[in-house]
This record gives sequence, structure tokens and C-alpha cells, in this order.
Amino acid sequence: MLKQLLLQLVLIALNAFFAATEIAVISLNEKKVHSLAEEGDKKAKKMLKIIEEPTRFLSTIQIGITLAGFLGSAFAADNFAEKVSGFFIKTFNVPAKYSGTMNTVAVVAVTIILSYFTLILGELVPKRIAMKHKEKLANAVCGVISFLAAVLSPIIWFLTVSTNAVLRLIGIDPHEKEDPVSEEDIVLMLDAGADEGSLDQDDIEYIKNVFKLDKMTAEDVMTPWKSVICLTVNSTDEEVIDIIEQEGYSRIPVYDEEEDHIIGILHTRDYLLNRGEKDFSLEKILHQPVFVPETVNLDMLFKDMQTDHNHLVIVVNEYGETSGIVSMEDILEEIVGEIWDERDEEVSEFLETGKNTSRVLCTASVEDFFEFFSLEDEETEASTVNGWLTEIAGKIPEEGYCFEHKNLTVTVTKADEFMTHEISVKVNEQVEKNETEDDE
Repeated sequence: MLKQLLLQLVLIALNAFFAATEIAVISLNEKKVHSLAEEGDKKAKKMLKIIEEPTRFLSTIQIGITLAGFLGSAFAADNFAEKVSGFFIKTFNVPAKYSGTMNTVAVVAVTIILSYFTLILGELVPKRIAMKHKEKLANAVCGVISFLAAVLSPIIWFLTVSTNAVLRLIGIDPHEKEDPVSEEDIVLMLDAGADEGSLDQDDIEYIKNVFKLDKMTAEDVMTPWKSVICLTVNSTDEEVIDIIEQEGYSRIPVYDEEEDHIIGILHTRDYLLNRGEKDFSLEKILHQPVFVPETVNLDMLFKDMQTDHNHLVIVVNEYGETSGIVSMEDILEEIVGEIWDERDEEVSEFLETGKNTSRVLCTASVEDFFEFFSLEDEETEASTVNGWLTEIAGKIPEEGYCFEHKNLTVTVTKADEFMTHEISVKVNEQVEKNETEDDE
């Protein structure tokens, strides 16, 4: 009896070994294993070979689990069913004519009991352990699995051919490559990492913001041309120094006769180093300007600026007119948020000035505006509040222009002939209440 019990435990242990190995290997990070293999880790090289041949690995595991389960059931039925049947017949004085039925009941009872212990000790517990210690376990068993795969290679080949044939019958290409990891997959993994507490929330936001660059254009982040500080090619030394001291910019666009005609970019460092030289000319030290269309993809622009070591580009519209500028800092701020230095005065785009009243800068994005006031996104070609106001008014609104929009009263408080700069927005509670009553 003791020998039979030991045999069952050995078979359950074999089942546990294969079940744990399967989970450990499948859970491994292939990129990490590949990196370790390139560094010369011998076990990582073996493991990489196993990972790169999933069909061979899974066939080896399944053969082991199937044999352990099959032998366990067969030995249990042979060794214990008759004893259990005899025990019940003796204990409950079951008539001889029901002995066959009792044998069947005994086989079922033994199978249920064996299944319970196999599930707990041979499947669930080892798999949970493997999930927690996948790398250690995978390193420990990679040699054994490689050996078993070699020994069982004829059986594995036959199973692989059979499996591929069935897959083709149901219209699946067995050699089709898996879909590459998508942006959505990475975002889901990041969210999972945040939920588990293994990733910092700020780091997650940075990565998500990098993905957003591919969906944005230069127009979305540029500083509008009317807000850009420029110099003329004929600016005096005093004028240039005043601009440098007041604004603190490291690069300043320079135009010729017309403000829209940019002829170069002044690097303030170059100016300060060379201004005292004989025959000094502002035009001689200008750097060639780089022009990009409003529609250029921000991700592509960022890469080009990195490659060309360029920190400032001039943005032009479809008619070749200057629309604004984009600096490297503008793009970086889309990833990490606002970057402030000691010269910057932090000004919030949305500032609550009273009960249900807010001041809004018109450079704010329309999406942020709708989100701040809890409005549903609307179809608009505008990207900023300024563009949205112009779209609604049909022209550049003047100071004092006022209109109602849903539950908001919008009043232009600062504007010039080129654009609106600031608005006051009041949330009308009564309108919200009436809308609620209408819905009811």
C-alpha cells in the first residue's frame, strides 16, 4: 500500500514539474532573456532556444503532463479501486450481485480524490509558485527540458505535423507570425504596472505622452507668430542687448524688411562673444533658419531636430506665410509638462476668479477648455481657444464681445487686431438646472 501511495506522489510531482515549467517559461520576458544571452549567459542561451521554438517546448510539456496524468489514473484505479470496493461491500454488507456496481463507484471515487490532489498539488500550487519565481525556476529546468525535447523529438515531430494539419483544415496558418506589440498593448501594460504599484505614475504619463507626439503636428504646439519676439537685421546693439536681457532667449528669429521674411536665427551666445569685433555685422553670425509646414508630424519633427542639433524651427502655413515657431523645449513640454526657469512667470491657462467664474488664456487648447468646463468634445477645426472663438464669431472678436455657449457665458476681456488673448467664462447654474429638469 505504501509503495502504491509513493508511486502516486511521484506521478503528481512529475505533473507539478511540467505544469510549473510551462508557466515559468511562458511568463519570461523574451527581450530580457535575449539580452542576457547576448551577454554570454549560457543558461539564457538555452532558454532563448526553448522560447524561440514554442511548439517544440509545449509539445514536450504536454507529453509529460499527459503521461503523468494517464499513468496516475491507471495505477490509482488498479491499486486502490478494488480495495475501496471491498471496504464498502464488507462495511455495508452489500450483496454480491452489486459488486460490479460497487467497483464502478469505487473507480469514480478514486478518480475524484486523485483529481483533487492532482489539481491542488500538481497544477495550482506549482503554477502559483512558478509565477512568483519564474526566472529561478526557468534557469533550473532549462537543461532538463532541452534533454527531454531531444529524447522525445520523434514524438514531438509527429505531434507537430498532426497539429499543423488540423490548423490548416480550420483555415489557420501554423507558421503565421504573431502580431507585433502595438502602442495599445504597451499602454495596457503600463496601466497594469500602475495598478500593481510597480511603475511610477509620472513615468507612465511620460511614456504615454511620447506616444501622443505621433498624433500631433507642429501647429498644435507652436508659439503663434504674433507672440514671437523678433529682431530686424538692422537692430542696434542697444536694441539687441535689451531684448536679450528682457526675454532671456537663447535663440531669436531675425527678419529683413518684412517681419514675415525670416532670414536667420540669432544665437545670443554668438552675439555676445562677437559684438566687440571689428567690422561686426549681425547678419554675418546668423544661422540658417529651418522652415517646416504646420502639418509636419511632431514625432518626426522631434527626431529631425535631434539629428540636426536644431533647437528652433520656423513654422509656415500652406501659403508659405510664417505661422509661428517651435522650439525643442515646446516638444519636450508635451512629454514632461511645463518647464520653468528662473525667468519664467508661471501663468495658469485656467484660473478661477470667483464663484462659477474663470479667466482663460486663449492659447489654451480647445480640448483642455472643454474638459475644464465639463463639456462634451465638439467638432471644430480649431486647436486653440483663440481659433475656436474666431470660428464662432466669424472674425477676430473684439474686447467686450460676449456670447452664450451651452451653460457658459463667454466674454472677451483682452484682444488686439490679430488675436484674442484672454476671456472670462461664467458657468450658469440655472441653465444646468433647467437642462436637468428637461432631461427628466
